[in-house]
Amino acid sequence: MSKILLIDDEVELLMLLKNELEARGHRVLTAYRGEEGIALARQEPDLILLDIMMPDMNGFEVCRAIRDQILCPILFLSAKQAESDKIHALTLGGDDFISKPFGLRELLARIEANLRREQRSQENHHQKKRTRLYFADLSLDLLEHRVRIGDTEIPLSRREYEIVELLALRAGQVFSREHIYERVWGCDAEGDAYTVVEHIRKIRKKFAQVSSEKEYISTVWGIGYRWERL
Repeated sequence: MSKILLIDDEVELLMLLKNELEARGHRVLTAYRGEEGIALARQEPDLILLDIMMPDMNGFEVCRAIRDQILCPILFLSAKQAESDKIHALTLGGDDFISKPFGLRELLARIEANLRREQRSQENHHQKKRTRLYFADLSLDLLEHRVRIGDTEIPLSRREYEIVELLALRAGQVFSREHIYERVWGCDAEGDAYTVVEHIRKIRKKFAQVSSEKEYISTVWGIGYRWERL
């Protein structure tokens, strides 16, 4: 059984989804406003389904408020279908985007798929307690801040390592250059997000000197970067 948080101001839709998910054995928390959703997110749900258009805080604002503390999948549900809205949702840390109107069976299937993927990640890596991450031949030691490919240690600078750790901890999630810059350099830093481009170029070059067979950091054009699940 998983704990699922639904945040949407459409009461009928919320109750329909609540009934369907509870019938499948899940525990469901519901919020009709953004601030209420932020409060319920402190109960550490396994997945959040988040509407964008809400009266007090929109879904983008809610996601921005909780993403640094909440690691579970966030699925955006919205009538907004512009590509820019989808890109913005993924850039903020969303894991999926479902457009309204939607097929109920498809939505439930996507929820279950994201829950299974998150469960596998927890089982394989013990995310809350783990001290090492493994991706094919690459390993990260989170205590010693070291990266190895096979038996070879990769000589990364502090900023380079912090970028690698940020991306690897949320493998599969897309991060914009701006988000990476804020997380690694801080909001008050005087540089700009293009510094991230140069650092990732250097990281890739160092990885390729040891192994050129796998691409650990991929570019998502128009959005940013993603650490690949290998």
